[in-house]
Amino acid sequence: MNSPVLSAAGMRAAEEAAFARGITAEALMDEAAAGIARTVQRFFPRPGRCIVFAGKGNNAGDALAAAELLHAEGWRIELRLVFPEQDLGELSGKKLRSLHAELAAPPSQVADERCLVILDGLLGVGATLPLREPIAGACREINRLHSASNAFVFAIDLPTGLAGDTGEAAADCVVADFTVTIGFAKQGLLADHAIDFVGRLEVIPLAELAATAVDEDAPPRDVIAAAASLRDLLPRRNFSAYKNQFGRVGIVAGSRGLTGAAILCASGALRAGAGLVELFVTEGIYPIVAASAPPEAMVKPVASYAALLDEKIDVWAIGPGLGREHAAEIKALIADASQPIVLDADALNIASQDLAVLRTNAGPRLLTPHPGEMSRLFPADGMSRVESTRQFCAAFPVTLLLKGSRTIVSEQGRAASYNTTGHPGMATGGMGDLLTGVCAALIAQKLSPYDAARLGAWICGRAAEIAIFSGAASQESLLPQDVLRQLGAAFDDLRDVQR
Repeated sequence: MNSPVLSAAGMRAAEEAAFARGITAEALMDEAAAGIARTVQRFFPRPGRCIVFAGKGNNAGDALAAAELLHAEGWRIELRLVFPEQDLGELSGKKLRSLHAELAAPPSQVADERCLVILDGLLGVGATLPLREPIAGACREINRLHSASNAFVFAIDLPTGLAGDTGEAAADCVVADFTVTIGFAKQGLLADHAIDFVGRLEVIPLAELAATAVDEDAPPRDVIAAAASLRDLLPRRNFSAYKNQFGRVGIVAGSRGLTGAAILCASGALRAGAGLVELFVTEGIYPIVAASAPPEAMVKPVASYAALLDEKIDVWAIGPGLGREHAAEIKALIADASQPIVLDADALNIASQDLAVLRTNAGPRLLTPHPGEMSRLFPADGMSRVESTRQFCAAFPVTLLLKGSRTIVSEQGRAASYNTTGHPGMATGGMGDLLTGVCAALIAQKLSPYDAARLGAWICGRAAEIAIFSGAASQESLLPQDVLRQLGAAFDDLRDVQR
């Protein structure tokens, strides 16, 4: 089931309904704490040093209970209580006493002191702004450690100082690297202006809340693309599987000086499970592409793209590094091909010059613009990112994947879906070419363009995270090839039964 986005009032209603059914606040807290600890360890599998900043409400209890679980795994825990112990709420006080008892024993292994993680358990979703002392001072100290000591900040439920419904940030708002939100994502976490405070978003689903949060007769306006809602899109393959069951992807990409884009696109399609990949290039660049393409891809020279309408292809991917020299032929292919098409880069630029080509498509179309390409397709001054995708999809019968720090997928009649994975290291050329190939391969495996876009964005973002946090790359050195090498690990991670 998709994870809906809730307001603070919606979250309170879900909790109250769970309590009315006999679910205890402590049971929810323990489940949340397990998810928080698991998330920290997913990114930092070797135990390090963890500083817990705790207020006095249930948000503090979540942090303290998670810290106890981390201590059991070898983490060295330091407590920064901003209120006297006697001021903590009943449940948070209980978790503090339990943690104190555990801290009397040394960690089970030696912690890596170079790894510093902070848990922001100061204020939860019910807090009001502006921040007051001593909370504001604790936020400043968290941000100082984030900057001066290379600490990685995990905000619990939402960064302290961020409004849960609007995403407005108070002075001294915590700048988080990760926000581990409990139960469901809150509206404010997805606001465009909140991204740099929220960082990487992880939703910890709570089974006892799920049944009360969704009105089946009124699908949510926004949803979160997370592992729990995506993992069943690609079932395990039968042992008798063969390549034709997983689709034939045709790629139209590359031009003189931009052959690498075609190679990355083909590589992404191969690594994302396409049965066959055919790369169609002009005769002028054929020798270059054929010499450097993956050996598993079939590279085919063409004199004219017009002939491609007769090719036996299941899904087309058009645009990476293509140039605009053959714009008329490409426009005809976009308009007349009956197969699904993933459009990127110059295919989008060609379409933007005559948007009529997108109004009456012969088959499904998935558009994957970055913000610059989106502005050419649909100038949307003053609109939020999500509103621009909704407006565009209301005007054109397409699926839209708007790339960015919080990639959004929209389609007419479907909920806008926000991606949760990714890393700033992905801000480099070629990442979109790889994504185009991945999405095409997923459509070839019978996913709808909407689901292929959501899953493709999640997989590429997760592969980047694995490359970064495994030490294989840094935010500066990350390349599309690093992401490509980790696609398999990302698919495996999606199916992790412990999620």
